[in-house]
Amino acid sequence: MNQNIICWFEIYVKDINRAKKFYTAVLGTNFIDSPAPGDSPDGMKMSFFSPMENQGVSGALIEMPGTKEGDGHCVNTMVYFPCQDATVEEAKIKAAGGIVTRSKFSIGEFGFCSICVDTEGNPFGLFSME
Repeated sequence: MNQNIICWFEIYVKDINRAKKFYTAVLGTNFIDSPAPGDSPDGMKMSFFSPMENQGVSGALIEMPGTKEGDGHCVNTMVYFPCQDATVEEAKIKAAGGIVTRSKFSIGEFGFCSICVDTEGNPFGLFSME
């Protein structure tokens, strides 16, 4: 199977409308607002970068209570790695020195995610359709 090493990204923001205006001005992209998927936290706002031909990887702006947006010095973008079943990779995280901060959960019709932290303190996600 030929697939990208990263399948999705999220950029955490304080003000989703301001962020959309910025990325539209800089990249010329449009956004598609979406209701929060599956078991998402209350108050979450999500807006997809509009798909482009042969894009391969896409992502969204996320405004959500409890997340920390960037301050110009730290990176607050989450990348998601595709896998067959996130539960399988989750089982390897602790032995490899990482942490599973949120076990596999539904994102509705879009599949499932797990949220983890690597040995360097970087959060990342696992994504699967199973």
